[in-house]
Amino acid sequence: MAHPSEGTMAFLGNQTLISHFILLGLFTHSPLHLLLFSIIMAMFLVALSGNGLMILLINTDSRLHSPMYFFLSWLSLMDLMLISTIVPRMAIDYLLGHGSISFTGCGLQILFFLTLLGDECFLLAFMAYDRYVAISNPLRYSVVMSRHVCWLMVAGSWLFGLVDGLIQAVFTLRFPYCGSQEIDHFFCEVPAVLKLACADTSLYETMIYVCCVLMLLLPFSVISASYLRILITVLHMRSAEGRQKAFATCSSHMAAVSLFYGAAMITYMRPQAYHSSKQDKAVSAFYTMITPMLNPLIYSLRNKEVAGALKKLLGRGDSERLAKCFKRVKMYNL
Repeated sequence: MAHPSEGTMAFLGNQTLISHFILLGLFTHSPLHLLLFSIIMAMFLVALSGNGLMILLINTDSRLHSPMYFFLSWLSLMDLMLISTIVPRMAIDYLLGHGSISFTGCGLQILFFLTLLGDECFLLAFMAYDRYVAISNPLRYSVVMSRHVCWLMVAGSWLFGLVDGLIQAVFTLRFPYCGSQEIDHFFCEVPAVLKLACADTSLYETMIYVCCVLMLLLPFSVISASYLRILITVLHMRSAEGRQKAFATCSSHMAAVSLFYGAAMITYMRPQAYHSSKQDKAVSAFYTMITPMLNPLIYSLRNKEVAGALKKLLGRGDSERLAKCFKRVKMYNL
């Protein structure tokens, strides 16, 4: 066990309070874990490039300037920020062989992580409502989902997420921490940090449980209701082509919702007594690393508009390179 260094401790009665933590990480330095670490880093690069490309395509191609893609660009930005909050820090700790993190650093990581997690919860709900209006009430779609309304929805997502992140970060670090500094996790996740508190956290853990259930179940209820109405509308469509298009449009969103909410519910809707560090780390790795990598793939592989925008972007790049080549050849000939 690592011990607090001189100048990093305070005293409360007969208890020694600690002012920094040590993250034990996700991997050891065995050959197998080195391979897994390499895979995680490859996933991180794929997530960065995939989400970055989605943001670029949506903002540069006029065919993607619709509410659905507006929300998707924000989802990509949130995924970029989420994975960047966790993976670079984890990689540095693994490569340097230690995971010391200050109280302030831990609090900021909790704040950013829970803010982005809450943002995605509500944004996915607004995306489901957008699909419901588009399929069930297409004639009023441009009025209901106006640019102003879309911006209000995104702002609301950030506001709810920020409030949740601030509350949990502040209250988590208000507890005194003494004894062991070691957090058996690869980032400062609230349940793992609270295990080190040398005070009764049962009431706070109950409040967190209720808060997280509400943060997950309220958006998930909106998503379920929206897709139930969509299903009813689609089943009443006379056109087989229309039904197929509607299902194709919504299936990618449902896949993203299932991945994100499934992992989040396993982590935050189970009582603390049923948590184990190995299981928590595996589930956390899923929605902090795997889901941000898969989202751009899920939304782009079956989407003809995104594929068309990508071909247009690549074609533009080829045209510009050819034009430069011809210009250079012409200057050489002169």
